[in-house]
Amino acid sequence: MRVVAAMSGGVDSAVAAARMLDAGHDVVGVHLALSTSAATLRESARGCCTLEDAGDARRVADRLGIPFYVWDMAARFRADVVEDFVQEYAAGRTPNPCLRCNERIKFAALLDKALALGFDGVATGHYAQVVEEVGADGTVRRELHRAVDPAKDQSYVLGVLDADQLARSFFPLGDSTKPQTREEAADRGFAVAKKPDSHDICFIADGDTRGWLAGRLGEQPGEIVDETGSVVGSHQGAYAYTVGQRRGLGLGRPAADGQPRYVVDVDVPRNQVVIGPADLLGIDAIRGDHARWCGEPPAGEVEVGAQLRAHGEELPARAWVDGDDVQVRLQERTRGVAPGQSVVLYDGTRVVGSATIAETWRT
Repeated sequence: MRVVAAMSGGVDSAVAAARMLDAGHDVVGVHLALSTSAATLRESARGCCTLEDAGDARRVADRLGIPFYVWDMAARFRADVVEDFVQEYAAGRTPNPCLRCNERIKFAALLDKALALGFDGVATGHYAQVVEEVGADGTVRRELHRAVDPAKDQSYVLGVLDADQLARSFFPLGDSTKPQTREEAADRGFAVAKKPDSHDICFIADGDTRGWLAGRLGEQPGEIVDETGSVVGSHQGAYAYTVGQRRGLGLGRPAADGQPRYVVDVDVPRNQVVIGPADLLGIDAIRGDHARWCGEPPAGEVEVGAQLRAHGEELPARAWVDGDDVQVRLQERTRGVAPGQSVVLYDGTRVVGSATIAETWRT
């Protein structure tokens, strides 16, 4: 097969490209230029789109002896990921930009361009597995499963892939642990073998999400109120708060009962941040929209595992399709679930699909 290997400049994508080549595929390395000002990002930035990263990817490709290109997708990334991120926070939601990037850039824009150029698919350094199941009629169905290494499993951020995208996707690292990947990179002579992992949000190099948002949305002073509606403080922008947040509230006095207080709601129309005790954070019902299915959607009500954060615990639940929405009922209450986050559903290790959390409540 002719395969595009998405090379971020890190150790994972380097080894993924090498394994695809070892498997006999015709591999071309591609680095995505996602920033219009990559030179302004500090070295070893939290992201994967600096000039340093592009150079690291090129050196790996040279060592492998494969063609290498840089594809400029900065405008698409800005519109589909960065502006979406700002709009979601402005609406009082808490988005996950990694899922949006996978959905709209790596497995939409990148894959579409690769297919248009005659390639058969895209390989990335994500830790997940693709399992092929042969049906009774002989048709082959590709399923997305968790990686063998729970500590590195990235199936959550791949839960946005649909069946067609999954059919063209390759994840060569799904059967490995991170130490094994680094050891293999060192054995192959890759200079990135000891390169630190990228963290947090790639387009916010200093990690200051609140300051970054303030620079784009400006100050929007408002009230912080408790669950009774009493004003207990003020804020400079409700977009800087998320459900479940405890630190950085800037309250002048403790609660009467001395217990910690958390953000329990971000009321955008009133420009209010509502705080309350931890008990008010508990929810066990979720309505999700923007559903994405890695195969056929569930038929009727099914038992699933529901994961609500990239590195969160899988919770037992029941789920069903409700028109354009997905309804999820957790067997136990959990805390700190914010609209805008994603719920990814599992059947054992298999990813069923995902949805964006639109509403939560207690049954």
